[in-house]
Amino acid sequence: MLPILIKIGPLTIHSYGFMMALGVGLGVWFIYVQAKKQGLNAVKIMDAAFYILIISLVGAKLVLLAGNFSYYWENPKELFWIVKTGGVFQGGLAFGIVFALWYLHRHRIPTWKVGDIAGAALALGHGFGRIGCFLAGCCWGRECALPWAAKFRSDYAHNLTGIPLNQALHPVQLYEAGLNFLNFLVLFLVLRKKKFDGQVFSFYIINYSIIRYITEFFRGDHPEKTFLFRGPSPFLSLSYPQLFCILGLAAGLLLVRIFRKRQRA
Repeated sequence: MLPILIKIGPLTIHSYGFMMALGVGLGVWFIYVQAKKQGLNAVKIMDAAFYILIISLVGAKLVLLAGNFSYYWENPKELFWIVKTGGVFQGGLAFGIVFALWYLHRHRIPTWKVGDIAGAALALGHGFGRIGCFLAGCCWGRECALPWAAKFRSDYAHNLTGIPLNQALHPVQLYEAGLNFLNFLVLFLVLRKKKFDGQVFSFYIINYSIIRYITEFFRGDHPEKTFLFRGPSPFLSLSYPQLFCILGLAAGLLLVRIFRKRQRA
């Protein structure tokens, strides 16, 4: 756990912000390189990526606000803490997709060719983002008795995110980081041999929905109201993020069917 990466006098570089910036930078670089390889307008796509990032962040915050309105009405400043309240990823993804569809269509850029590249880039960037979560102490796991359990001891991180200190917890952030990197590798291989436009993006939605659904079982930072219902064990409970994952999985499977039929036609 290393919430502060570098501190020199007034200069403070937080590990979460650094890893987020690294993930975004590598993701954008990947999009640029792949767009040029496919003969797309890389500069115009970079403009789109910039706007989509902003819209996605706003969307993630809005979904977070909608789900916890009374709390943030009383504590409005906390909504602007990136580490403590980065937002709901699925909400940001949904807002980003809707804006991207509109933007790419308006500028006559092949939507699903770009979507396939972006799907792999999202998995890559998200992996680094989850490493940032682990270093900062946000999105922590539930109690764990396994040999690889993580104990967090930073008072600074505790005051910032509320993470329990000196307790053995599942390093769920690293679980998700590793699975996102694996997802990127799979999507990159599919991208090189895809059979139809939209295939990689659809697989990203499917794969991430499965990844998030599984890792949610090991999360320990959700308040009670985050759960649709509580079972006798974490594996028999269902949280609202898992419900979104089920919807995402269904949407991804539907997209595969639509794109495959379009290709045959």
